[in-house]
Amino acid sequence: MSQFFQIHPDNPQQRLISQAVDIIKKGGVVVYPTDCAYALGCHLGDKSALEKIKRIRKLDDKHNFTLVCRDLSEIGTYAKVDNSVYRLLKAHTPGAYTFILNATTEVPRRLLHPKRRTIGLRIPENNIALHIMEALGEPIMSTSLIMPGEELPLTDPYEIRDVLQHEVDLVIDGGYCGMEATSVINLVDDVPVVIREGAGDISTF
Repeated sequence: MSQFFQIHPDNPQQRLISQAVDIIKKGGVVVYPTDCAYALGCHLGDKSALEKIKRIRKLDDKHNFTLVCRDLSEIGTYAKVDNSVYRLLKAHTPGAYTFILNATTEVPRRLLHPKRRTIGLRIPENNIALHIMEALGEPIMSTSLIMPGEELPLTDPYEIRDVLQHEVDLVIDGGYCGMEATSVINLVDDVPVVIREGAGDISTF
């Protein structure tokens, strides 16, 4: 049975943030709010937690997972970023975007696209998510909470608890945070390519 924390979206309770981080560090799978929708997350180095997320969402090995980061310097640790890419990232983070970039050796191989060695990275504009990563000291391995056969993410924390209470270790109720996935922008080549139009404005790309 999963735990259920109600965390204030503007002033997250540090005690609950610390407990959430402990669950992640111990290999737990958590449902947490972002600036677009609720997401599934786990420790980036935990293989069994990753496999659990794959089972929940029925994902194959070609799925591009995302590292949710707290700031640009953290993105620079896990992705190869030149000056032009850095300027684009700075202009659009934090925000409702996932950027596909070439990964560095800091990213576990099992998180990479099997053929292209790329990884999705994003910085959400959500206090709860940012507080968790600050306390964790590293990114969260993450994917949108879209159940198999559905097109939109689950939005109600109580419904999420009912559906996933035997599948995840923690559901965080951070209030309503939207129901649209991020816009996905591929920055691997010289010209940005919009892979998916979502919550983030794509007009500048």
